[in-house]
This record gives sequence, C-alpha cells and structure tokens, in this order.
Amino acid sequence: MRTQVAIIGGGPAGLLLSQLLNLAGVETVVIERKSRDYVLSRIRAGVLEWGTVELLRQARAGDRMDREGILHGGCLMSDGDRVFRIDFHQGAGRPVMVYGQTEVTRDLYAAQDALGATILHECEDVALHDLDGEAPFVTLTRHGQPLRVDCAYVAGCDGFHGVSRPAIPASVRREFEKVYPFGWLGVLSATPPVSDELIYARHDRGFALASMRSPVLSRYYIQVPLTDRVEDWPDDRFWAELKRRLPADVAARLVTGPAIEKSIAPLRSFVCEPMRWGRLFLCGDAAHIVPPTGAKGLNLAASDVHYLSRALIAACTRGDLAGIDRYSAEALARVWKAMRFSWQLTMLLHRFPDHSPYERGMQEAELDWLRNSPIARAALAENYTGLPF
Repeated sequence: MRTQVAIIGGGPAGLLLSQLLNLAGVETVVIERKSRDYVLSRIRAGVLEWGTVELLRQARAGDRMDREGILHGGCLMSDGDRVFRIDFHQGAGRPVMVYGQTEVTRDLYAAQDALGATILHECEDVALHDLDGEAPFVTLTRHGQPLRVDCAYVAGCDGFHGVSRPAIPASVRREFEKVYPFGWLGVLSATPPVSDELIYARHDRGFALASMRSPVLSRYYIQVPLTDRVEDWPDDRFWAELKRRLPADVAARLVTGPAIEKSIAPLRSFVCEPMRWGRLFLCGDAAHIVPPTGAKGLNLAASDVHYLSRALIAACTRGDLAGIDRYSAEALARVWKAMRFSWQLTMLLHRFPDHSPYERGMQEAELDWLRNSPIARAALAENYTGLPF
C-alpha cells in the first residue's frame, strides 16, 4: 500500500489531520491500534478553544458541534464560599465551546467516511522504518496479515504510549516532565449541570471542578491522592465530598445520580523536543501531556494539526519544505505557553500535601488578585480561550 502521509493513531488528532490533508488533495492512511468502537468509548475533555472550533469548521466537521455545542462566555472560580467570574468576552473577545471529545471524534469519523478516507483499525505490531531517509515506510499486522505502507511522511498521532516518540533516537530526544502528587477522580452522570458555566473550586480539602457535556450530562472532578482507587469512591462518598468543596449555595442545588463512568487520572506535565525527526512528525499527546486544569490537551493537539497540516500540504502539493522545517519550533512555542498556563492553574487551585502556610497564603493572594484585577482576569481569559495559532 502506498500513500503520501501515513498517520499513526486514529484519535481526534490523527483524524483531524487526515481530514484537512484529504480536503487539500493529499492522500493519507490512518493506522489505529484499537477498534472504532473502542476509540469512541474514550471519555475525555470537553472544552474547545475558539481556534479549535474554527479548525473543525474548516475541516467540514463542525456542523453538529455548532448545533449541539454550548457556548461559554466565562467561568466561575471559588475559594470556599467566595465566588467570582472570569468574563471571556470582556477579557479576550471570544468564548469557548463545550462539546465532548468523544463527539468531536464521532464527527471526524463521519467526515472521513464521507471523503472515503482510508482508516485501518485493529493494527498490531506497528513499526516505523527509514524515518531519516527519503522513503519511510510502516509495517504492521492486521487481522493476522502483514501489511506495508510506503509513504513520503509519517505523522505520529498515537498518544503518550504509542510507537512514534520512541522512534526518535534517545540521543536526539529531550524530555521534560513534572509529576503532580495527586490525581483527578472524574464522574460522568446523567444529571443536569449544577451551573451554566464551569466552576473551578479551590478548597482546603482539595480542588473540585463542576463541568458539563450537555444540558442533561454532567462531568465532575475532585482532587484525590494517587494512592486512591476508584473502588474507594462509591457514588455516595463522591457526591458528599464534592458538595463539601463547592460553594454552599452551589452544593445546595447539586443534582446527584448514579455514575455512568468513573475514573482516576494522574496529573503530569510532559514535553518532548524536537517534534520532528527526519520525515517523522509528532502531534498531540505523542509529544506533550498537560494537566487537565487548563483544558489544553485536545486543543494543543488541534494547534499541532494546524501547523502540521499546512506544512504537509505545502510539501506534498508544491514541494515547499519551509513549513516542514519550521514545524517543531512553531508548535513547541505554543506548547510551552499552554504548559505554563496549565501549570499556573494547577499550582493555584490544588491543595499540595507539602505546601507550607506561606505557599497556601500565596495561593490566596493570587486568587484575591484575580478577583480584583481586570488585567489579571483578562490574561486568564486570553489563555483559557486560546492563544492564536
């Protein structure tokens, strides 16, 4: 099998890249380890920066998002019972869109199917070859049969545990990581959201987040120790703890119900440099992981796709390699800014087990600054709604 771009990974990053390339006349083959049903069962983030919204529209995959997504013009932040609002329109001139990553992936599959794009699911033993040469290729096994995909370029969109990043020699890779001493316990429930806007809650017992997927589907999180297990948190205990951490008037109107999905995600920051080696390009979680506090994971993948799609279209249709040469530096400049913002919010809102009274006082001072400074709120709004591509 021959194509112009082999895309490793059929999540939203790989599908969005394939969609944009195919619309520009660049052939792709998407290679995914899991089944389509499995990919669509993943529960992930649901806040889209405005640049991501516009990129999905450009990819002709935004119609259902525009019909069903929920525009948010701000978010709420609390410290105990003290609550204040970050106005996105006032601070940044744009909103965000609340629309689940699962739905984004579903829409991208539909758009790819409409174009007749090639997506290979349930691929095993995927290996990348000759990435620093002129003729890279990918080998794999599918349904018991070996397959080789020859290509001009390889896009590694296969996540943190995929094969793409390790294909860059260890002597070339530089990896930066910060592991946080807690995780997020997340619950998805078929209940109406407690608030029309997301609530980021700092509390002496730990962080909490009240968010949503739709008018009838809510997503809630609480900070928990890394030693905790999902089994330690039956529904009643979760709801009781969430109520303790939310402002009292919010907790009083919280509607509870059985958990549809419950999981614990550890928090970490990770960056790999460079994001290009030879004819291999890293994209999304293959290159970087951010704490979910800033809602940047899917959005960073989208910005990578923006830069990479432009570079590959220019290279494949016009022989212009300038974008290829710029890709890693261009993408990483935005990655590090999003890392800084996610780190800032994580440090501000969580209870750290080793924090001294001084450090907790600094958190309170920064929250007070946000509460009272239009400039501080505007800076947060600008970063939250998304820096320009």
